[in-house]
Amino acid sequence: MSFPIIRFVAPVLVVAVGVGMYMLLHATKPEPEKSTEGPRPVSVYTETARAESVTLKVNTQGDVRARTDVDIVAQVSGRIVAVSPEFTEGGYIEPGVSLVSIEDTDYQLSLRQAEARVAGAKVGVEQALADADVAKRQLRNDPTASPLALKKPQVAEARAMLAAAEAELQQAGINLQRTEISLPFAGRLVDTRADLGQYLSPGSVLGRAFATDVVEIRLPLNSTQLASLGLPIGFRAALGGGLPVAFRAEVAGQQQRWQGELVRLDASIDPDTRMLFGIAEVNDPYGTGAASSGMPMAVGLFVEAEITGRGIPEATVISAQALRAGDMVYLIDDNGLLEMRRVEVAHKNAQQAVITRNLKPGERVIISAIRNPVSGMALTAISDDPGTGDTP
Repeated sequence: MSFPIIRFVAPVLVVAVGVGMYMLLHATKPEPEKSTEGPRPVSVYTETARAESVTLKVNTQGDVRARTDVDIVAQVSGRIVAVSPEFTEGGYIEPGVSLVSIEDTDYQLSLRQAEARVAGAKVGVEQALADADVAKRQLRNDPTASPLALKKPQVAEARAMLAAAEAELQQAGINLQRTEISLPFAGRLVDTRADLGQYLSPGSVLGRAFATDVVEIRLPLNSTQLASLGLPIGFRAALGGGLPVAFRAEVAGQQQRWQGELVRLDASIDPDTRMLFGIAEVNDPYGTGAASSGMPMAVGLFVEAEITGRGIPEATVISAQALRAGDMVYLIDDNGLLEMRRVEVAHKNAQQAVITRNLKPGERVIISAIRNPVSGMALTAISDDPGTGDTP
């Protein structure tokens, strides 16, 4: 009977001893040391806001187009009997120099016929004047003589016929001149659609050409860029008074540069893009206005433009990475704490931001990223320049 009692009591004793030992160890364990240190400051890179006199630059882009771009159209009919060697794609146009000649035999004959009609009309006027003079002498004692009896309407009719004949002569001369097709400006041919022997009707399109005296570049501008220029909507520059514009584009594997002027702004804003467009011009783009390498600013090029805008004599300048979303900047104050401040931005680009209000030169702005920023959090400035690693 003793064995069953022992088998029951032994496990109970083991459990009791285990619980006792656990309670003894828990009661005698040492208390953990309590830390009295606060949260560690966040390390950041900073820079000092600086005072500068700045000239704002606006960067945009656009396509080069000719200011004068026309179709070459025949004004008289006839067969082409001569074509200039320059009448080809890319050919050079000189003012008043014939590009295409139309057969002029019919127009020469029309001119001679008109000259003959003028001569006959002049004789008619002389005859009418002579008849009127005779009638005047014959009826000088008749106070009731009518204008018709005095040959006055006949004289007026003869003079009108002379005027009509002279107009026909002038028109015949103009038609003869139009057999030589030319343009009144220097330029280049874009394409041609006529050749020797082809018959033309009035209105036939022979090709297309553009003038090379001036090219235009249409540049889109948003509201911020317009403010940087300091110009009103609808601006038109006086002669030589436009804003300087520097253009650049990669042509033939090289970076090419040209100089021009912003001469006017549109009088309305595009309702689809909410952009305002400005027009810049480059004079003599195929001559004196070409790049230093001799590369012309060719029609059709896509170019980047930098417009020199208004100047700000006293501005605060910071790096672009110091400006946060919503025109905010993060500063580190004299106590090493984070201050979050909204500023007024006059201009910004990929390199810097120009601040005109709520930031003073000499204040330290943070240029590195901060995770979960909270105003008043502790900070440690590592360096004014993340590339050097020096302690300020």
